[in-house]
Amino acid sequence: MVTPSRIALARKRRGVTLAELSERTGVSLQSLSNYETGRTAPRATTLSKLASALDFPIVFFEGPALDELPSDGISWRARSKTSPRVLDAARAAGTLGAMLYDWIAERFHLPAVDVPSLGKPDPETAAGMVRTRWELGEAPAPNMVHLLEAHGVRVFSLDPDHAEVDAFAVWRDGLPFVFLNTLKSAERGRFDAAHELGHLVMHGSEHACSGPGAERQANEFASAFLMPRASVLGHMPSGAHVDQIIRGKQIWKVSAMALTYRMHDLGLLTDWQYRSTCAELSRLGYRSDEPEGMGQRETSQVLTKVFSALRTKGVRPSNVAAELGLTGEEMNRLLFGLTLTTFTGGGQQAASGPRRHLSAVRTPAPRSTHTSSASAASASRPTGA
Repeated sequence: MVTPSRIALARKRRGVTLAELSERTGVSLQSLSNYETGRTAPRATTLSKLASALDFPIVFFEGPALDELPSDGISWRARSKTSPRVLDAARAAGTLGAMLYDWIAERFHLPAVDVPSLGKPDPETAAGMVRTRWELGEAPAPNMVHLLEAHGVRVFSLDPDHAEVDAFAVWRDGLPFVFLNTLKSAERGRFDAAHELGHLVMHGSEHACSGPGAERQANEFASAFLMPRASVLGHMPSGAHVDQIIRGKQIWKVSAMALTYRMHDLGLLTDWQYRSTCAELSRLGYRSDEPEGMGQRETSQVLTKVFSALRTKGVRPSNVAAELGLTGEEMNRLLFGLTLTTFTGGGQQAASGPRRHLSAVRTPAPRSTHTSSASAASASRPTGA
């Protein structure tokens, strides 16, 4: 029993066309098309060729149908600079991430979704409303990955091989997902997380979520969310010099460029001061990097707790990969930079063996519907959130 949609998903995940897959496997283009549409099913020997060419365990193709993340609902960063093939690969990876979280949700009590849908307010107002709802006040935002997870957002890493995709967010069956490029500086990672939160809040399924206008709104939301107006006005002097901005950015854990933009937006820098400051920061290397920055990226607490709890039950990461029909490498790419867990032994041979039943780690839902204890591997609300 082969699931046609999984063949198409695996091909997209590897970023290959039907013609390229035909050349790699020696299977005709028409046959491959028939397999993906379900008109015919591949024989065992042909399926083995496909699995080898696409680097997916055979059992992956025998699982239930998977609904891909909705393409119309995804907010892409720098879409015009990225090929459709790369975007399809990233969306396919997102579908695998959603599959992993479905597996986790069956065994662990996760934080309830608490992401409001605010289509009408301007980005500044929307950021303030979310901050009020999440009881952040005017204080600098805590760990952004923890904050998103504590409010029900499922956070994953983007494939390190697709560095040209900065980040993307999407709603799927009432659940918010965010995928982050974990190769960027920690400060830019925080901004990306806030940017994608802006898309989730302002550009849900009932609102337009793509195009320059939506990207601009999400940037303005992120700027206001990370650097509240009252906080910046209270800490930064008008006409601040570059050295003051470099010191000040540490308050909000943002990039020097992001703080410069925010100060200009708030009227603390004139147009001339803004351009001069940007030029000087660029000369010092702050446009492409963040010298003397945070260093360590913010990581996931939900995924870390989940795999720590599984480890106490004797469940190895390779067992999880095998049950999902994935290789250890594929799992690594979904979690790259978000956890310290390294997956080994999850290759084709391990994943093709008998599946291990893992229901023993199921934990009952606690009385609170928002968070649960660490033993249940759920995310507690971050300090200060």
